[in-house]
Amino acid sequence: MPLQVSDYSWQQTKTAVFLSLPLKGVCVRDTDVFCTENYLKVNFPPFLFEAFLYAPIDDESSKAKIGNDTIVFTLYKKEAAMWETLSVTGVDKEMMQRIREKSILQAQERAKEATEAKAAAKREDQKYALSVMMKIEEEERKKIEDMKENERIKATKELEAWKECQRKAEEQKKIQKEEKLCQKEKQIKEERKQLKYKTSTRNLASRNLAPKGRNSENIFTEKLKEDSIPAPRSVGSIKINFTPRVFPTALRESQVAEEEEWLHKQAEARRAMNTDIPELCDLKEEEKNPEWLKDKGNKLFATENYLAAINAYNLAIRLNNKMPLLYLNRAACHLKLKNLHKAIEDSSKKFCSLEGIECQEPKLSHHIPCDLHVYIHMA
Repeated sequence: MPLQVSDYSWQQTKTAVFLSLPLKGVCVRDTDVFCTENYLKVNFPPFLFEAFLYAPIDDESSKAKIGNDTIVFTLYKKEAAMWETLSVTGVDKEMMQRIREKSILQAQERAKEATEAKAAAKREDQKYALSVMMKIEEEERKKIEDMKENERIKATKELEAWKECQRKAEEQKKIQKEEKLCQKEKQIKEERKQLKYKTSTRNLASRNLAPKGRNSENIFTEKLKEDSIPAPRSVGSIKINFTPRVFPTALRESQVAEEEEWLHKQAEARRAMNTDIPELCDLKEEEKNPEWLKDKGNKLFATENYLAAINAYNLAIRLNNKMPLLYLNRAACHLKLKNLHKAIEDSSKKFCSLEGIECQEPKLSHHIPCDLHVYIHMA
């Protein structure tokens, strides 16, 4: 049970009431003060003070000062009058409960109104801030638009000025071209006049010289012919010197003779080749060598790809048809593919060497009538 505080003192004027409530050890942190128009309550555990005021007060402007073990209230009256007592006399418990409930409801309504007013004020502040921000943004946007418009106008003026300069320059060039054309036309006219005058004078001179003889020739025409025909070119010879081939190896390790022989053979092979074949356009340099093609065909023959081997031998024969091994190897491919007539045709070829040595003919064995036997040397 809380302890009811009855020891207090109060004074009044027509407009205010001064109430002094002594409480030992009172502090702001632990004190709960509740005040309405007709009800005042102070709760400082374990002490409790209640006052059912004689007349209504202005609770919003009233004040309370806590300190030095005392709470001092300054209560401003709503109506200027002197009170007979601080609390209403003759109040029973039911009336006290009604006053308490009424005071709590009034406080709740006032707090609700204050909250709503605060929320409304906050919304108004937000609306005002938003309107100010929108106004600032609108001003900034308008400023940017004005700057853009000014820049556009400036750029348009500069472009128009540049176009005007270009137009004037084109007109100036056109005038200069027309002047040059006029000058050229004048020169052409003068040259025509001079040529006409010269031809007329020559005709007159030829007419004057004509009675002197039939065999007399026109000097002017001969001179014109001499001027028009250029002199023949002088005969001369151009001397070409080739850089000598240098072998970088030492003399004791040099293989000059073998290299010279190899170069001689390569030159003879190139002379013997048919280099005007269209299929050679897409081939590399090494693929244009019949020896390389022969080795390629041998590899394909070893992998039993006889058609590809025949193609390789065909191109090698087109490049150099003086190599017997190409025909023999192609005959072997035809034999594997059962093309007996082509195998006989390739194996019956006659060959002559580059130096014109006697012809060679591969021999066929006629001892086996149902089969074909070809002497093949796979190099």
